[in-house]
Amino acid sequence: MAFAVEAMQAFKFSIWKERQLLSACSCSGFFWTARCFSSKQKHLPAQFGPPGQGRVEGNWQQLDSHQTQTSGLSDAAQVNPESPPPPQSCKTPKDSRQPGWKYKKKSPGLVASSREEFRNLREDDFSKMWRQPVQKSSSLKRTKGSEVLFGIGPCSIAFSQAKRNFFQLFVKLSSSGLRPVMQEFVQQAKAHGASVHYVRREVLDTLCEDRVHQGVCLEASPLCVKSVEETEVPACQDPQQIWLVLEQIQDPMNLGAVLRSAYYLGVDQVVMSRSNSCPLTPVVSKASAGAMEILEVYSTDDIPRFLKAKIDAGWEVVGTVSKSEVEGNIPVVDCLDFQWAKPTVLVLGNEACGLSPGTRSLCHKMLTIPPGVALHPGLDSLNVSVATGVLLHSILRQKAKQRNAISP
Repeated sequence: MAFAVEAMQAFKFSIWKERQLLSACSCSGFFWTARCFSSKQKHLPAQFGPPGQGRVEGNWQQLDSHQTQTSGLSDAAQVNPESPPPPQSCKTPKDSRQPGWKYKKKSPGLVASSREEFRNLREDDFSKMWRQPVQKSSSLKRTKGSEVLFGIGPCSIAFSQAKRNFFQLFVKLSSSGLRPVMQEFVQQAKAHGASVHYVRREVLDTLCEDRVHQGVCLEASPLCVKSVEETEVPACQDPQQIWLVLEQIQDPMNLGAVLRSAYYLGVDQVVMSRSNSCPLTPVVSKASAGAMEILEVYSTDDIPRFLKAKIDAGWEVVGTVSKSEVEGNIPVVDCLDFQWAKPTVLVLGNEACGLSPGTRSLCHKMLTIPPGVALHPGLDSLNVSVATGVLLHSILRQKAKQRNAISP
């Protein structure tokens, strides 16, 4: 019997504690709302009362004159040091209660009013800077079929070469003002009839898919790749010409680096296979530091047929191979020993497979780069862009030596 009595008392005590906790949480939530409204010198509506359970009474309108210090809010919501401190409890003495005012459970209309007041609090009582929306690229209209160049080098050279149509320029918004290079971009964009937008960094990140944009993006038309069979390539009487042929280069970073080396070292023309090759994208332009905008890149559907035409015209076709791939009857020559005596086509193959059998069979010689150490199995070749730079330099330096020997 005593055990049953103790259990009943414990149960009643737990129920009492639960009601106390609910009442405290409810009053605390209402009191926080009243404090925030009073800090902005706003008046609570007459029907707005604490969501109590019928146990709390008092004149809650007295809270309108109280202000409190709130950390983390804007300057407009800071406390007035001359205002009295807020009450420490949501209960009021019996002698200050208004007669006949008892708080009951809120009706649905009162709940809706409370929600509206909370919404006003969120929208009005905090700094507008916190609520300033970030402009997204999805809200910006794009021209159909256009692409977005990014980076100072590609955008600057694209403007100077004027091979594209320009639509929109996006420049990073900065509190310190525009840099001189950005001011020049703005002038060039206006001269080409392109609109200028000052945007946040997030917009530029989205436009270039989180690549390094250096604070500028340019919407323009794609470059047109001309077919080498359908285009009359300018003739050159120089017997020491070199054309670079790229067969199925698929990595845009590799293609960009190859084009940059080709431009720097003085390649006459670049031809790439149209199928299974990386197109001339903004990523390629950025990897080439803008060299793609200067070089005239041609394409062909049939590299073996193009090479046969060059052979019939008296050109020499030179392929590339690593030491471990030396096979067949084609002579392999060290790139340092190659003698450049007539117009030459240098052919570079795919990053993984190298030259196709049909292309390899048309090569007069195969160039190789001698390694400096004994190579580990599986690491016996260079990246295609690095190999291109080494081979082109070893060949084109012969022209530089002849030029220096002729000049006084």
